[in-house]
Amino acid sequence: MTNPINKDLILRERLALQRTTLANQTTFLAFLRTAMYFSVAGLSTRNVLKIENGVLLEISFYAISLAILILGIVNFFKHKKMILENEKHIGDYKLDYYE
Repeated sequence: MTNPINKDLILRERLALQRTTLANQTTFLAFLRTAMYFSVAGLSTRNVLKIENGVLLEISFYAISLAILILGIVNFFKHKKMILENEKHIGDYKLDYYE
């Protein structure tokens, strides 16, 4: 005789996955916001600061912005893949595990 599936546990696990998905999206948006801040800093550096090597500072802000954006995209898809892999464990997954 198999044990009945606990519906409250399944609902709790599904809600936890939804919260995790939303947290992943929020984290990506934070990466995007930070990358935009650095790109705006690069745009305004030459106009605001009248220094000798302003172009180098501007390019470095753009490079940091691009690096943060790429890191955020990679982080988002890595965690999205992990979330989708763990979704199969919702409910009565022990039977699949032992087979």
